[in-house]
Amino acid sequence: MLMFLPALAGQAQDVQYSQFYAAPLYLNPAFTGATHLTRVGANYRNQWPALQANFVTMSAWADHYIDDKNSGIGFMIQTDKTGIASLRSTSFTGLYAYQLPVSKEFTVRVGAAAGYVLRDINFTDLTFGDQFDANGNISGPTNEPLNTGEKKSYFDMALGGLLYSKNAWIGVSNSHTTQPNQSLVGGESRLPMKWSVHAGYKFFFKPGVIDHGMYAEEQERSLAPTVQWRKQGQFSQLDVGMYFTFEPVVLGVWYRGYPLKQVSGFTDNEAMVILLGYTKETKDNILNIGYSYDVTISKLGASSGGAHEFSISYAWFTGDPRKPPKNVRLIPCPDF
Repeated sequence: MLMFLPALAGQAQDVQYSQFYAAPLYLNPAFTGATHLTRVGANYRNQWPALQANFVTMSAWADHYIDDKNSGIGFMIQTDKTGIASLRSTSFTGLYAYQLPVSKEFTVRVGAAAGYVLRDINFTDLTFGDQFDANGNISGPTNEPLNTGEKKSYFDMALGGLLYSKNAWIGVSNSHTTQPNQSLVGGESRLPMKWSVHAGYKFFFKPGVIDHGMYAEEQERSLAPTVQWRKQGQFSQLDVGMYFTFEPVVLGVWYRGYPLKQVSGFTDNEAMVILLGYTKETKDNILNIGYSYDVTISKLGASSGGAHEFSISYAWFTGDPRKPPKNVRLIPCPDF
């Protein structure tokens, strides 16, 4: 995530998750209810922890599939804190998605999200030049007009769609559709629209089998190459990688950047991401736990501390016990 604060008005770029499929409602509202179960999850990301200009993001979310309505509903709370000036944003978002089978092979999902965002900033931890005396000691308060305690609230919305089959998927989402004014000090500072295109293909191998005596349990074996392209204002980014699932273990690796693009004479590389995940799926529930680390390969270097990210989600069947959960037409994309 990048944050720019000219004249404290702010031109902000959104939070980024390396485990973007572990934050499905944030990635695309069309994922709401995608497991056909009731699901809860949480995400935590600490980017550049070795720097004062670090970014910490936390989110919690839940969704539920309404079988007889072919619909998913969800709710998400997210907060992120930026750098030493403590620029903080907290959002509360409701989501809805509708699922429509269009053929024996393909299914379409469309979704929408509407949210309320609160922003505030605190300058009390900053030190300014007029506070230092001739010996370099802090001699008193600054005379700078800090506007500490400034707050801003606004409504926001997002739209998204998915097309998928048993093995493949492609999704498109548009966030900040109305481009709300996010300025903390008056004037105009419109939040640019964000576009995301995400796609992949999952190759299924012969599953593993655990014999429990009275019944046998299959374990997934698969390889899933994935790609995500994002654009917001003048900022764009490409993530390319793959996931290998040998249930209960998931390994992932992907690259973030543009290897053929030059910025100020340097190749536009940002990070290599490594994931270790645990997944456990049965007929009635799904548990996913993931940890990833971003190895910084940009000009910022390894001294930034990279980025640590944790995710957890749990989904369970809450329908009629006489009716098995609907386990067909599920999106094959990874859960991390």
